[in-house]
Amino acid sequence: MRTDWITRAETGADIPAVREIELAAFDTPLEADLVDALRADAAWIDGLSLVAADQEGRLVGHALLTRCHIGDTPALCLGPVAVLPTHQNTGAGSAVIRAALAAAESKGERYVTVLGHPAYYPRFGFTRASDHGITVTLDVPDEALMALTLDPAHPLPSGTIHYAPPFGI
Repeated sequence: MRTDWITRAETGADIPAVREIELAAFDTPLEADLVDALRADAAWIDGLSLVAADQEGRLVGHALLTRCHIGDTPALCLGPVAVLPTHQNTGAGSAVIRAALAAAESKGERYVTVLGHPAYYPRFGFTRASDHGITVTLDVPDEALMALTLDPAHPLPSGTIHYAPPFGI
C-alpha cells in the first residue's frame, strides 16, 4: 500500500476530474450527479471536498463531507468516497478520507456520519451509530450506519440523521 498520496482540497479546476473519478468508481452516475448537486446546495462546505493525487498530480480519489444534522446538532456526512478502479486498494481512499477528517477537525467540526461498508470505515474511528442512539429514516443494515466524534470531549449526540436535500432522503 502506497503512502505517498498527495491530498488537498478540491479546486474549481478539479471538478471535471472529480466527476470522472465518481463515474469510474460506481456502476451508475448517481454519485457523480449527487456531488454536482451538493456543490450547489447550502450543505456544501468549502474545503471539505478533498482529492488524492499521485506523484504526477493525476487525481485518483475523492472524499466529500457535507452538512447534515443528528437531530438538531450540526454534523457532517461522509460520502461519496470514490477511487479510480485502477487505484483501488492502494491506500488512496484511506489517504483522502484521513485528509477530509483532518480538514473537518481543523474547521472545528465535531461529528461525522457515514453509510458504508462496516469492515472499512472502523479503521478511521467510526463505530456503529445505533450504539449512540443515532438512526436514519432509511432501511439500511444496522452495521452500515456509523458515526465518529472528532473531539472525544464531545460525545456523539443521539437522534435521527437529516441529510441535505440532494440526497433525497
